[in-house]
Amino acid sequence: MASSDPLLQPFQLKHLKLRNRLMITSHEPAYTEDGMPKQRYRLYHEARAKAGVAMTMTAGSALVSRDSPPAFGNILAYKDEVLPWMRELADACHQYDTKIMIQLTHLGRRAHWNHSDWLPTVSPSGIREPAHRAFPKTIEAWDIERIVEDYADAAERMQASGLDGIELQCYGHLIDQFWSPATNHREDEWGGSLDNRLRFTHLVLDAIRKRVGDEFIVGLRMVADEQIENGITRKEGVEIAHRMIRTGQVDFLNIIRGHIDTDAALTDIIPVQGMAASPHLDFAGEIKAEVNFPVFHAAKIADIATARHAIASGKLDMVGMTRAHIADPLIVQKLMQGREQDIRPCVGATYCLDRIYLAGEALCIHNPASGREATMPHQIETKAEHPRKLVVVGAGPAGLEAARIGAQRGHQVIVFEATPKPGGQVLLLTQSQRRRELIGIIDWRVAQCEAAGVEFRFNTYAEADEVLAENADVVIIATGGLPDRNLLQSGNELSISSWEIISGDVKPAGDVMLYDDGADHPGMQAAEIIAKSGANLEYVTPERQISPDMGGTNLTPYMRSLLPHDIRFTLCRRALRAKRQGDRIKVVLGSDYGDFESERVVDQLIVEHGTIPVDELYYQLKPGSSNLGEVDHEALIQGTKQTITSNPDGKFQLFRIGDAVASRNIHAAIYDALRLVKDL
Repeated sequence: MASSDPLLQPFQLKHLKLRNRLMITSHEPAYTEDGMPKQRYRLYHEARAKAGVAMTMTAGSALVSRDSPPAFGNILAYKDEVLPWMRELADACHQYDTKIMIQLTHLGRRAHWNHSDWLPTVSPSGIREPAHRAFPKTIEAWDIERIVEDYADAAERMQASGLDGIELQCYGHLIDQFWSPATNHREDEWGGSLDNRLRFTHLVLDAIRKRVGDEFIVGLRMVADEQIENGITRKEGVEIAHRMIRTGQVDFLNIIRGHIDTDAALTDIIPVQGMAASPHLDFAGEIKAEVNFPVFHAAKIADIATARHAIASGKLDMVGMTRAHIADPLIVQKLMQGREQDIRPCVGATYCLDRIYLAGEALCIHNPASGREATMPHQIETKAEHPRKLVVVGAGPAGLEAARIGAQRGHQVIVFEATPKPGGQVLLLTQSQRRRELIGIIDWRVAQCEAAGVEFRFNTYAEADEVLAENADVVIIATGGLPDRNLLQSGNELSISSWEIISGDVKPAGDVMLYDDGADHPGMQAAEIIAKSGANLEYVTPERQISPDMGGTNLTPYMRSLLPHDIRFTLCRRALRAKRQGDRIKVVLGSDYGDFESERVVDQLIVEHGTIPVDELYYQLKPGSSNLGEVDHEALIQGTKQTITSNPDGKFQLFRIGDAVASRNIHAAIYDALRLVKDL
């Protein structure tokens, strides 16, 4: 029977029939190898195509010229060798009737010259972009001629690869750097009037159409309001849209609002947890109403209800749920099966985007299978041949994931949890209003566990005898960790952990020093609470930058919260010692950069230094286990079964996961559980 769901209705884009209204917009997960989209890249998109998404767009963005060096794992569309890899990718998606396109671009000033071919970056007026920091060369006429041909060459390669179309990136990149008065100060035929500022775009579109003809789909992902002084206004953006449509060379518009030349600006276009959902949807709908043309859009449209509204209300023709599909590639499949409640939620952590810059690959904070499709499953398809009894101790993210996977494999699963409810450290993180979306990590797993028959025993501090009495085949210790305050040479007893501030157990007062040696969310979360309390805060870190393990989009809300307060930021200083000075605390600071010290006298010393594993139970159980707690790392990495038997007299396999092993993060904890339990 045909579905009445607006999201499951087909859409005709020129000659392409898209089978539903859900799409994945262009984004770069940075899974390329030498600039080529090989197996990892293909499997990532293929998983989403197999699940039913109507269209997936690759690359964010693929590069058309050598003087547009990769900034974040970009596909090198200027190389002929890309063609067979793109053909494999296109064929993989087409077998499931998913249409596939690619975003092409020249980054202009949004790159840096100091790698790849060491060519200078170019832009219309040589204005530096703060985010990537290169000083670009002012583009010359011969550069323009060359780059126009590069666009046409790349488009021809993509058509030859069997793709259904291309999208040109027109926000923050070279094309709209010509459009915007903020980045185009030229007084020649390439600047000044709108006609002149659009000249480069027309040349690019003309050259592309001469190569690919009229049947190949060509669209623009374009900014229609830069929301910046001297930038493209809404009025001018609408006029540009009309002019692009009138050329007859463009088949759709993918609408964006804002600018991306700083971390803060990028965060407003791609909002993170705690920021408004779908902030630009109404704007995109207004553009759609004015131009009466196929319009796509994506920006924190993370839930099905919002996506459905976007289509039902006529605001969009196709709705992008890109980060949502990183969290759960099976959205369309579950929707068609009437399993909307089983969709793994995108919690807005934006670990995916920030990790591209921090570590060179996109990963979901709570779906470790995304980007690891070669070894990790997105859902458990088969039951274990011989069901076993599994005891999990701890109901944080790691323990819940282990229980979920174990139960879905058909095992009998019992979870011991010392507190009244599940969540572990996530319950602490979500004490802050801005991070409350993270509770979706817990709520989804609890619901999945309950549906699979997991038995929870809350308010139960599991002792060794209690665990052994269950006669389990497998015991998994997911007891997490506790704050580590043992980092000073002396005076550790005078410090307060960041957890005590975040939980509200201790109130900030007077002059407060926060020593952040954790470099991630807990320190910044504590700083935010202290600043808002009215206490005088000095933030001290041994790092040369604030919170280096946190990406720019996540740091932005913290800085917006902290900077209005009179906070002292002190970098490159390491806390050495603390001692009482009357009713206050004297803290001695040193530095890794030289043999010198300074002192502060404060009312409170708050420390963030990660966690210490809660591992007593593990060591108590270890002698009676068949593997003595040993993990076969090669099997773990390859995603295969654990078979070590170093103690033949042992009665059960024993493993520990998450922070019960070492202080890490939510993704690591969940990944531990998935790759360990999926083959039990």
